[in-house]
Amino acid sequence: MRTALTIAGSDSSGGAGIQADLKTFAAHGVFGLSAITAVTAQNTVTVAAVGALDPDLVAAQVDVLIGDFAVHATKIGMLANAGIGRAVAAAVERHRLKPLVLDPVMVAKGGARLLEDDAVDVLRARLLPLATVVTPNAPEASILAGLPVTTLAEQRAAARQLTRLGAAAALVKGGHLEGPAIDVLAIGDRVLEYRAERVATRHTHGTGCTLSAAIAARLALGDDLPEAVEAAKAYVSRAIAQAPGLGQGHGPLQHFPA
Repeated sequence: MRTALTIAGSDSSGGAGIQADLKTFAAHGVFGLSAITAVTAQNTVTVAAVGALDPDLVAAQVDVLIGDFAVHATKIGMLANAGIGRAVAAAVERHRLKPLVLDPVMVAKGGARLLEDDAVDVLRARLLPLATVVTPNAPEASILAGLPVTTLAEQRAAARQLTRLGAAAALVKGGHLEGPAIDVLAIGDRVLEYRAERVATRHTHGTGCTLSAAIAARLALGDDLPEAVEAAKAYVSRAIAQAPGLGQGHGPLQHFPA
């Protein structure tokens, strides 16, 4: 059985973070392993509290898992602060974790900050060069690439810039922009576009976590990156369309869609 490791924060509402990642891995027939970076008290409306774990404890979770399991793909999500970012980067280097999907989680759906400012530099300098693919949404891509991302052309430019900064590939998502949901993948000298009809719904909590986890699962199963992205985007589209309608705010997806 193939395995995938998620290094990310815990979402008490179950729609994002570690919980969404493990459900997504299971939906793809991949056994999920997890290293928790932070614990959040949140629901579909708000993030009430965030508690980051000690960086050494985060690294210890990764070390003990690698000592026992073969890991076929790794996904990194919420890192919370620079100390955890450095510890995770060192663990990735130490264990040569590849393929690596980097989801640069910065802000929760409701607007709460999930990454301290000094950690952005760690993301850019330490983790981007280790990433098989980085998967920012438009605001995250703008911060990391230092470019505006408000149009499809700017998505393409930001994706290319992120590969210049060291990522092997960059998928700049278009969910925050107007029009069809178009994600742009820069890989090598190619720029690919993945289009989907936008679903009119408020139940989109954890879409970024779910997409990056699905990409990791598909890579663990042996897909090449363009195939993994295509399959992951189709999965997320079904998960959004079949969302169960839970909660009073941005509700979770259906992680086991028909």
